[in-house]
Amino acid sequence: MNIHKEGHKFLIISFLLLLVINLAVFYFLPDYLWIKNLILIGTAVLYVLFLQFFRNPNVISEINDKYVIAPADGKIVVIEETEESEYLNEKRKQISIFMSPVNVHVNRNPVSGIVKYFKYHKGKYLVAWHPKSSTENERTTMVLQLKNGIEILVRQIAGAMAKRIKFYIKEGEEVKQGAEFGFIKFGSRVDVYLPLNADIKVDIGDKTKAGKTILAVLNE
Repeated sequence: MNIHKEGHKFLIISFLLLLVINLAVFYFLPDYLWIKNLILIGTAVLYVLFLQFFRNPNVISEINDKYVIAPADGKIVVIEETEESEYLNEKRKQISIFMSPVNVHVNRNPVSGIVKYFKYHKGKYLVAWHPKSSTENERTTMVLQLKNGIEILVRQIAGAMAKRIKFYIKEGEEVKQGAEFGFIKFGSRVDVYLPLNADIKVDIGDKTKAGKTILAVLNE
């Protein structure tokens, strides 16, 4: 299992902390075998959950300028027409993907292009599916311009548990479809804003795989 770089420090610290807990239980409660076993099993399960959260599977994306692929693993929770007012200032089709704590939390570029705009916003930590989380939570906004001039906006949104948004891109940089651009810790959401004439290929409730699932086909 590949472990994402964002998990290295956390996993080392949590391993040492859980080890100390187990040593303390074994030292101070030598006669309570059932408690020792319960703590040992519980901490082992917890650490396995930490490991799976920070897993970073190898993903090979099919490069296609007409496809918009999922930027995150998760479930489609919103497909609607909405006004995007931070950068595009026009109506767009919004697709939102909710990432639970059991999903892979690596975020990938939905298209290839140039980063025309990027901004990090501090904010609240409302639950990720809250209607106002897109505008009030901690978040990033990235706009990718394809070579044909079409612009796709992608927004990372922190949830009630996710208070660490990581990003690895900057304005003016050229990015490749399917390549990693960020990571969000512990439950979150990613929104994608598409042109109104985009042909949507997913439905509410569908599961997505970052770098694999086709969200939409673009029409020039």
